[in-house]
Amino acid sequence: MSSETLMTAPSLRARLQQFIENNTVQRILLALILVNAAILGLETMPAVMAAAGTVLLKLDQAILAVFVLEILIRLFVHRLAFFKDGWSVFDFIVVGIALVPASGPFAVLRALRVLRVLRVLTFVPSMRKIVGALLQSLNGMLSIAMVLGLVYYVAAVMVTKLFGEAFPDWFGSLGASLYTLFQVMTLESWSMGIARPVMEQFPYAWAFFVPFILIATFTMLNLFIAVIVNAVQSMHDDEHKEEHAADVATQQQLLLQMQQLQQELVQLRAELKKPIAE
Repeated sequence: MSSETLMTAPSLRARLQQFIENNTVQRILLALILVNAAILGLETMPAVMAAAGTVLLKLDQAILAVFVLEILIRLFVHRLAFFKDGWSVFDFIVVGIALVPASGPFAVLRALRVLRVLRVLTFVPSMRKIVGALLQSLNGMLSIAMVLGLVYYVAAVMVTKLFGEAFPDWFGSLGASLYTLFQVMTLESWSMGIARPVMEQFPYAWAFFVPFILIATFTMLNLFIAVIVNAVQSMHDDEHKEEHAADVATQQQLLLQMQQLQQELVQLRAELKKPIAE
């Protein structure tokens, strides 16, 4: 009996892997994720919940059961290798959060159920590429953030010294100055709300605000975008290199096959000439 079990388990694992990786099954799971996202959105509408709340909650539970079954199948198929894949761990955490009881101290986790929508990232290759590019660009973005932090600190100290006494609500302390400068960087009411009132008492204050906006808003944000675009381009270049390498390997294999075929033809001709010579 144990030998039959050992023989059956690998075949069952192979069949389940073929099933869970089937394109049709993947499309069904993607459709369920989108439907689940719509249900979670409808649950925020009191009128809809009053009319069809019971049905929506049952659909939500049914879809969650499908997600749990999918994770269990993948765990059985891949075993410990499941946790070596970052996207699989992401799916496991997202589905696990949805299983936490939404009552008592864990009630706040009920809002995190919407994270299941992010599972779309694991099913759409183009989205996975974008996320991968963002992760690859973290080092460059961290360097830019450090430079931006230095610019912010220097600018905050300057405006605290220059305008702190006249405008204590905006520049009275280092923290207040940092927050006000962040508002200026976002271009939210920076001119009429902050710069012009300051310029009424300090006419040359524009000499600070204009360069700060040019550096912090336009230059730094464009650097962030450039780093992300460069990471995406690098990923595309790597993919093209892999495709080119695969094409070269295929061509070499075909060339070897043709050479072997030519050698076989030469040998065949030599064998056919022997009886005629005799």
